[in-house]
Amino acid sequence: MPVAASAIYFLNLRGDVLINRLYRDDVGGNMVDAFRTHIMQTKELGTCPVRQIGGCSFFYMRISNVYIVIVVSSNANVACAFKFVVEAVTLFKSYFGGAFDEDAIRNNFVLIYELLDEIMDFGYPQNLSPEILKLYITQEGVRSPFSSKPTDKPVLNATLQVTGAVGWRREGLVYKKNEVFLDIVESVNLLMSSKGSVLRCDVTGKVLMKCFLSGMPDLKLGLNDKIGLEKESQLKSRPAKSGKTIELDDVTFHQCVNLTRFNSEKTVSFVPPDGEFELMKYRITEGVNLPFRVFPTIKELGRTRMEVNVKVKSVFGAKMFALGVVIKIPVPKQTAKASFRVTSGRAKYNAAIDCLVWKIRKFPGQTEPTLSAEVELISTMAEKKSWTRPPIQMEFQVPMFTASGLRVRFLKVWEKSGYNTVEWVRYITKAGSYEIRC
Repeated sequence: MPVAASAIYFLNLRGDVLINRLYRDDVGGNMVDAFRTHIMQTKELGTCPVRQIGGCSFFYMRISNVYIVIVVSSNANVACAFKFVVEAVTLFKSYFGGAFDEDAIRNNFVLIYELLDEIMDFGYPQNLSPEILKLYITQEGVRSPFSSKPTDKPVLNATLQVTGAVGWRREGLVYKKNEVFLDIVESVNLLMSSKGSVLRCDVTGKVLMKCFLSGMPDLKLGLNDKIGLEKESQLKSRPAKSGKTIELDDVTFHQCVNLTRFNSEKTVSFVPPDGEFELMKYRITEGVNLPFRVFPTIKELGRTRMEVNVKVKSVFGAKMFALGVVIKIPVPKQTAKASFRVTSGRAKYNAAIDCLVWKIRKFPGQTEPTLSAEVELISTMAEKKSWTRPPIQMEFQVPMFTASGLRVRFLKVWEKSGYNTVEWVRYITKAGSYEIRC
């Protein structure tokens, strides 16, 4: 269930109440005394941010030199409570010029009481967006002398946003050129054995958008995900088109997405915020297209020499290329020096991280550059311990490639004035934790 807060207190480091607000009558006004006695005076503030005293729970967080304490008498959502505190502090900072401390609270009692009445009703969180609240709570706070000048633009009509219908976008936006930029950014996490078998692999992705659109447009995004294609074929009473479909896991959406339409039609429909925002996040665990395969061979020749041979094969298309490729090959701590032969890029020994670092600025697809290195080790009198080989690590960025195979099938923009739009779509795959045992 939601927070259902009975009261909220703002305390200084001594435990004095700076300001408080009671939302329900199921707790007494002396609950803050229990917090001081059982938590602050026993010096247990750093152990756990959630404590139960009697029949009440205390959720507290320290921001600067202020403790914010939420008191609940029922079983409440702790994550929601802390999310409310973080959002409330962001709101206060927007009014106070970026400062939130004991002095800022003392200088803005009236404004804080007004905001507390708006952002929580009978203990339930309401709209905490600074952009929206500033439309009808126009009082300015006492700003810090070091804060920057406010740059918020006034909005003429706030009725639609205050009701919560489209609280993330203001009306009256006009652009000479209407454009939409969409980026699908993926991170590949891989653990591969020295023999080339995949031990663990997944892809985490996000869809980033930047919108410069006039009016109140309605956007519809179609992806080649399995559920969306199956639903579309059912609605059109025809078999789904052949081709790769993606099964998305752990999908989360921005608040602008119409979840009712997504549940019924399995299409991502939304009225976008103005500017940049993250539309959705997802994870893929099956059918991952690895951009690189690494084939290492490391031989220890006696106590003072090693041979290292590494071949890296790019699996993506020949017309594509990767940028900023870095391969870090671990070597023992007693390494003295190393000599290299590479077919592409540059390599050197980095003693600070005990690795041979191979860098390739531009890595074309369907190629197999190799590295050969002779490593000299420092001979020691002590008994040689077996070297536990850490995995080889890779860093890279591959434009216009997705490890999941996710693709945008369509991006439609509809607005009542019927203007033309320009849509830009880009794909980027990066290395998350890309490791190969050697």
